[in-house]
Amino acid sequence: MNIIEKIAAEFNVKVSQVEHTVELIDEGNTIPFIARYRKEVTGGLSDVTLRDMDERLQYLRNLEDRKEEVIRLIEEQGKLTPELKKEIEKAEVLQRVEDLYKPFKQKKATRASKAKERGLEPLAMIFYAQQQKSGSVEEIAADFINPEKEVETAEAAIQGAMDIIAEMIADDADLTKEIREKTFANGLISTEATDPEEKTVYDMYYGSTEAIAKMPNHRVLAVNRGEKEKKLKVKVTIEPTDITSLIEKQVIRGKSIFTDILKDTIADSYKRLIAPSVEREMRNVLSERAETDAVKVFAKNTEKLLMQPPVKGKRIISIDPGYRTGCKVAVLNEFGKLMAYSTIYPTQPKNDIAGTEKTLTKIIDKFGCDVIVIGNGTASRETEEVVANYLKKNNYDIQYTIVNEAGASVYSASKLASEEYPDLDVTTRGAMSLGRRLQDPLAELVKIDPKHIGVGQYQHDINQKQLDTALTNVVEDCVNRVGVDLNTASPSLLSYIAGINSGIAKNIVAYREENGKFTNRKQLMKVSKLGEKAFKQCAGFLRISDGDNALDSTSVHPESYKAAEEMMAKVGITDADIAGGGSADMDAKIQAAYPDAKVSGSVKKMAEDLGIGEMTLNDIIAEMKKPARDPREDAPPVIFRNDVKAFEDLKVDMELTGTVRNVVDFGAFVDIGVKHDGLVHISQLSDKYIKHPMDVVSVGDTVKVKIINIDHEKQKVGLTMKGLK
Repeated sequence: MNIIEKIAAEFNVKVSQVEHTVELIDEGNTIPFIARYRKEVTGGLSDVTLRDMDERLQYLRNLEDRKEEVIRLIEEQGKLTPELKKEIEKAEVLQRVEDLYKPFKQKKATRASKAKERGLEPLAMIFYAQQQKSGSVEEIAADFINPEKEVETAEAAIQGAMDIIAEMIADDADLTKEIREKTFANGLISTEATDPEEKTVYDMYYGSTEAIAKMPNHRVLAVNRGEKEKKLKVKVTIEPTDITSLIEKQVIRGKSIFTDILKDTIADSYKRLIAPSVEREMRNVLSERAETDAVKVFAKNTEKLLMQPPVKGKRIISIDPGYRTGCKVAVLNEFGKLMAYSTIYPTQPKNDIAGTEKTLTKIIDKFGCDVIVIGNGTASRETEEVVANYLKKNNYDIQYTIVNEAGASVYSASKLASEEYPDLDVTTRGAMSLGRRLQDPLAELVKIDPKHIGVGQYQHDINQKQLDTALTNVVEDCVNRVGVDLNTASPSLLSYIAGINSGIAKNIVAYREENGKFTNRKQLMKVSKLGEKAFKQCAGFLRISDGDNALDSTSVHPESYKAAEEMMAKVGITDADIAGGGSADMDAKIQAAYPDAKVSGSVKKMAEDLGIGEMTLNDIIAEMKKPARDPREDAPPVIFRNDVKAFEDLKVDMELTGTVRNVVDFGAFVDIGVKHDGLVHISQLSDKYIKHPMDVVSVGDTVKVKIINIDHEKQKVGLTMKGLK
C-alpha cells in the first residue's frame, strides 16, 4: 500500500481525494485556500482534516526517506539480506525502522565490541547455539584463551562471550517490541519526593504509583514538571522476572550446559542494557502522547477564544486594574480608536472612590459610552465592585463585563505595540488592548503570541515547535475563515491571511498609507512582493467595502467573478442587493430561473450552465444570501453584568451563570463573577460519562453551574453542571 492509499484508508476518503489534495499541497497552495476554494478537487474536506492529512503526509514521507537511508547504510556494510530489507520496507512506524537498524548502527566502544575485538564472537555463537548437552563450559572457553588479546583465563573468555550475547539480545528488534509492549501493559510509574519534608504542589505524587497504560495526560505533564523542578524522583518499574521469563522463552532452547550462563546473561542484558532504554522509551511515549494531547486542547481552546463574537458599535470604557499605580482607563470609539485616557485610584492604598466616580461621570457624559470593560488581573475584584456600585447608584444604562487580560502586558510592552502607538505609555496600551478584545477579539489577539493568551495547560513544558506550529495553524484558519477588511486590517492580522507573510503585510499597509484606500482587489497586484501566486491565495479572504466591485466585499474569489456575475444576471441580483445585506430569497430566484427542476436540481443545472463546480456555486449562493457573513455570529454572546458578587456571598448549592475561560484534561474553569474562576471537574460536567471535557464545553461557552464546595482559605470554588440545563 503506497502513501496515498494509506492516507485514504486512515481518513476514510477516496484515493482520488488524497491524490488531488497532495498535488495541491505540493504545488504550494495554502490549507485555507484549498479548504475554501478547491472543494471540488478535495471533495469538500475541511481545513481541520486537511491539516491532519498534511501532517500525516509529512510523517509518512519522512518514514519512507528514513527506510531508504537505513537500507543504504546496512547495504554499505554488506549485511543487507532480502528478509531484512523486506522487514524494513513493511515497517509502519519510525520506531520499528530504528529497532531493525539498531544492530548495524555504529556504536561507541561497548563491552560487547571490546569482546569481539578480542576474538570472542565465535565462542558467543557456540553458547547461543546451545548444542552441547554434556561437558564443561570452561573447557570450551579454554580454547579461546589468548593473552595477546588480553584474554588471560577461561572465565574472562566466558564473560566476554556473555557480553556479546547480552548486546545481541538487546538489539533484537522483535524481542525489543515485545518487551516494550509488555512494559507498557504491566509497568508502573513510581514517584517519590526529592525531599519528603518539603511541602510542594506535588504532595499528591509523594510515594505514588500508577499504571503506565492508565496514566492520564495531565498527570504525566505534572510529574514531568515536578521532576524538572527537582521536586520529584520518577522511575518506571515492572517485575523483572516478567521480562526475563519472556526473553528466556525466546533465547533458551531446551536444557544444555549453557542454560545457567544464558539465564545470567539474560538478567544482565535486561538490567544493564534493555531496562534503561525501555524506561526512557516509556517516559518518551507518555510525554509525547501527553504533549500531543495538550497541544490539541490548547489549539481548540485558542480557536474558541479567537472565534468569540465581536461586540460591534459600542463605545468602550476600558479599565486595566491596579493598586499602587492606579487603574489605567482608555476610552475607545465604535471602531477601536482611542478618544481619551486617564488614571483612577479606586483601590488601595488611595481608595479614591469619589475621584473615580467623578472621572467616570465626565467620560460618560462627554463620550456617551455603552460598555465598561474590566481586566481580570490584579485588583480586578475591587475595581469591579466600585464600578458596579457606581452604575447602580447613578442608574446609567451601561453594563460592564470582565475580559481575560492574559497576554495584554506582553503585547503592551512589545515592539509591535510601540510601533502602533509610539506616543502612549505601556499601561495605556494595555488598557486599549483590553477594550479592543471585546470589540474584535480576533483582530486584537493575533497581535499576541498564542502561548500567552491563557487558555493552555502546561504550555511551557511541552514541545515548543509542535505547539507553535499548531497554534499558528489555528490562528491562520480562524483569520481566513472570518476574512479581513483590506482597508483597516493591521499588519498582524494581514500576516495570517493565506499567501501573505509579515513582509507583504507591512507592504500592504504601506501601500494603503501612500495611495489611500484600496478600491478593488486587483490593486493588490501593485503591492511590492505580492505576485500572482500570493494574489491567488489571499484575494478571496481580503474584503473591500464600498469598492468598485460589490463582489470584492464578499468571499467570492476573483477567479469566480465571471460565473458569479452571470449567475446574478440570471436570477436578477444586483450590486445594490449585495451592498444592502444580500438576498434572502435566493433559492426561490434560482428555482424561478429553472422552473422544470427541483431546488437541488436547479443548482446542479445552473452549475453546468456556468461551467463551475456545484460546491463552488453553493458557496457563491450563500454569499449572495448574506454577503461576508461572520461565522462568529454562531458563538455564544458575551455576558454583561450590572452587579458584583463577593467571594463571601457564595453559598453551597447556589446556582449561577458563568463563562468558560479555560478547558483542560481534568475539567473546565468557569468565570462566575468573583475574583477566582471556579472549577467544574470532569466528573461534574455531565450526567453521562465523557472522555474529555471538550465533549461538552468549549472556551467562551455560557453555562449554568451550581456550587458544590468552597475553600475560603485558598479562595477555590468547586462547581457542578450535573442536573442543570
